[in-house]
Amino acid sequence: MPDLRTGKIKYLNELLTAKEISCVELTQKYIDAIKKENTVLNAYVNVTEADALSTAKAVDEKIQRGEELSLLEGIPMTLKDNISTKDVETTCCSKILKGYVPVYDATVWEILKKQNAVLLGKTNMDEFAMGSSSETSCFGGSLNPHNIAHVAGGSSGGTASAVSGSMAVYGLGSDTGGSVRQPASFCGLVGLKPTYGTVSRYGLIAYASSFDQIGPIAGSVEDAAIIYDAVSKYDKKDSTSTGSRVKTADTLNDSIKGMKIGIAEEYFDGVREDIRASIKKALKVYEALGAEIMEIKLPSLKYALPVYYILACAEASSNLGRYDGIRYGCKTDSYKDVNDMISRTRSEGFGKEVQRRILLGTYVLSAGYYDAYYNKAQRLRETIVKAFQDAFLECDVMITPTVPATAFETNYTLQDPVETYLTDICTVPVNIAGLPALSIPCGFDGKGLPIGMQIIGKSFDDARILNAAYQYEQCVKDEIYKKSDMGVTI
Repeated sequence: MPDLRTGKIKYLNELLTAKEISCVELTQKYIDAIKKENTVLNAYVNVTEADALSTAKAVDEKIQRGEELSLLEGIPMTLKDNISTKDVETTCCSKILKGYVPVYDATVWEILKKQNAVLLGKTNMDEFAMGSSSETSCFGGSLNPHNIAHVAGGSSGGTASAVSGSMAVYGLGSDTGGSVRQPASFCGLVGLKPTYGTVSRYGLIAYASSFDQIGPIAGSVEDAAIIYDAVSKYDKKDSTSTGSRVKTADTLNDSIKGMKIGIAEEYFDGVREDIRASIKKALKVYEALGAEIMEIKLPSLKYALPVYYILACAEASSNLGRYDGIRYGCKTDSYKDVNDMISRTRSEGFGKEVQRRILLGTYVLSAGYYDAYYNKAQRLRETIVKAFQDAFLECDVMITPTVPATAFETNYTLQDPVETYLTDICTVPVNIAGLPALSIPCGFDGKGLPIGMQIIGKSFDDARILNAAYQYEQCVKDEIYKKSDMGVTI
């Protein structure tokens, strides 16, 4: 029997189909786990128990009629609180959206809802996805199940905490600069940031529209591939939507003999030695599988962080302009006139980190600074995109650390936010270029905290990076996934 901390969607599907457990019983076990663990981990901000049990009952009735289940049907899961859910409060973990109940579903949830996915609730996150620890949430931060003195990561930290803490089989998060991969790395999970456009952003409350991408956080590569295949559909409601070109779960057993893996030393600047050692150990596994390791150069990587923060904050400044207290969300109680009402509402509703990024974005878009910052950053973005294109003429995939460090201690990121931005160095280049990337566990540090390895591919090479990760996982899964008796057991 597999350890359910690593998900195993097919395993649970087989249990349900064989009637070894009912969907209501399975769902109740996860609800009970949430009631037990969430008071400590703070992964969920809204538990949809009644809706979950109602869906589970419908799945059981379908099983009794002898109808076939899709792989995700009846599987308990969760959504980050910036993914719109009709009739279920969606706050982005911000005071300014308290009480906001969407009148429509995000496309990804609409797809899963039609498959009778069991939504357990909405998970915690950094406010408007701005942060690296989930501690900018108005609900307080999520904690790491591996060590509750450490954060779960961000901004999709609640989703990672829920899956790692056996309070969901899988979850969907959003990745603007690493917000799926970083918490997956911190919590010992698989986190996939798909190629930009393959998964619809319709219904994802925007932070930075040209960077945002919805992706799965799961306990195994196979689970991530199954989820990705389900949600990577073309959506006419999203003008940037393309959908996926292949069914990735069908390619997971392809040989990687002869695959060229690029290693850019620029990705290892400032990376802790134990993380370097874990990546080197993983590369030996790939060599044993027949892959070729080669050095490549990415000198333009040094521009990635300033480019990302200038452009992402500029887009955030524009996207968050709609929160004015007039149309929806909270409104200040005391004001003199309309301008004063908008100013007070935004000052009271947005947290410090969101205000900081709005101000930075407004500054770089203002007259006199637009050319000096925003236009220059856009040109440098093109340079970084071209650098990746050239690098992939030499190699098939790249391997890097996911994060230069393991999970921070609680309150660390709040002391020096700017220093925290530096920890995004390995993840933001992928979002700048719109590439697919995946984080997979590759070891543990001296405190027992997970270390993540990132695999980056060419645009629309999502299947290749998932296969590369799967081949590695099959060789070392007993080492990279720690056994635990915490949470759900069947």
